[in-house]
Amino acid sequence: MTQITLSKRINELLVLAVLDSGPAHGYQIALSVEERTAGAFSFQHGTLYPILHRLEAEGRVRGEWHGVGRRRKTYEITDAGRAELVSGAAELERQFRALLGLLGGTHAA
Repeated sequence: MTQITLSKRINELLVLAVLDSGPAHGYQIALSVEERTAGAFSFQHGTLYPILHRLEAEGRVRGEWHGVGRRRKTYEITDAGRAELVSGAAELERQFRALLGLLGGTHAA
């Protein structure tokens, strides 16, 4: 696997996890991430759409325009995106367990 930054990886997995629950447009995805993580994660303006465009170009999500006049693009996860979500979540869990193991003796009870 190509090395990517942890924050980029987490952001992609957050988007895929939300879309695993069903199709959504960008604003819904951002709200869902914030709500489902109790505010621990949120997207800054201008961060989410480049992620969605990259995931779409890579075939992990599919976008479709809807509406007349003010149109919105709704995204849904693909089979490739689901596979990435499963493998990415497992890898993050492994990394966080290692990190927590390292930090385990460094904080006060």
